[in-house]
Amino acid sequence: MTYRLRAARTSDLEHLYEMAKLTGGGFTNLPPDRPALTAKLERAAEAFANTDNELADEQFVLVLENLSTRKVVGTCQLMTKVGQQWPFYSYRLNTLTQYSAELDRTVRAELLSLVTDLEGSSEVGGLFLHPNERAGGLGLLLARSRYLFVAMHRKRFADRILAELRGIIDERGGSPFWDGVAGRFFGMSFQEADYFNAINGNQFIADLMPKHPVYVSMLSEDARSVIGVPHPTGRAAMRMLENENFHYDGYVDIFDGGPSMVARTDDVTSVKNSVEAKLVSCDLGEGERAILATGRLETFRACYGARQLDGEGGVAIDAAAADALDVSEGDTVWSVAR
Repeated sequence: MTYRLRAARTSDLEHLYEMAKLTGGGFTNLPPDRPALTAKLERAAEAFANTDNELADEQFVLVLENLSTRKVVGTCQLMTKVGQQWPFYSYRLNTLTQYSAELDRTVRAELLSLVTDLEGSSEVGGLFLHPNERAGGLGLLLARSRYLFVAMHRKRFADRILAELRGIIDERGGSPFWDGVAGRFFGMSFQEADYFNAINGNQFIADLMPKHPVYVSMLSEDARSVIGVPHPTGRAAMRMLENENFHYDGYVDIFDGGPSMVARTDDVTSVKNSVEAKLVSCDLGEGERAILATGRLETFRACYGARQLDGEGGVAIDAAAADALDVSEGDTVWSVAR
């Protein structure tokens, strides 16, 4: 059974909608709303059709396809320059140190400050894999193929890249962080605010969110304990990001308090270690396990396969991968070791 990542099409709407209904909330980039998903796919189609090789405010949507059944079983997204249509807000966790000579006492207080520091960065997000397909390294294929896409279209992405991880959601579908911080100012539940943000954008945050720093010690224990903590289902994703040289720098999501991971784009492991080579053979028997990719923009496709680099700018891959990528000798293939 072979899986291939490819550019999303407007005809993928129903597959994406069915997956969106399985996310369980807190997943802004994949809302269970057909008009919003349609707009996302139309915007992606414009990005794929744009051949200008420069950084702009664009969004690419990729889907994982089971080539045996032609069913879409996963998706991921790339945003090239966040914070252009509306501000990209985060909370930044920092420390204020104060000293009293009279008491000879130093007090350190943690603060949450509303910032737009990450504006202008690229972002990888919207990664979702159907629960029935969470085996065989498909999540890794989804995640790391994005970085091959970045490497293959490097001028279309910023020098800094981020990834937001979903924060803690309780059994009721609520967020302890939202309830303890922003929810007090908005008069709406986390689910309502999250859905509104996914459909309409976050200008309402700018309108109503308090602009002064929030002292962490004044929050409830429930809210404090989840700051910068990923949802249990996102812990593996956080480890994958760390393996790609992303790090947590104190930025958290304004809705659920989940961590935002950041990296220099050229330092991302799968970008830095990607190799562009000419295909010299499509019948490799045994070789190094790798993620292979080819094409450009709307013809981009990626899959697992075996590779053997010849050290002279050529690469041999196995026949199954060549079929999945629809490539032949002489074509250009990008790859990175699994």
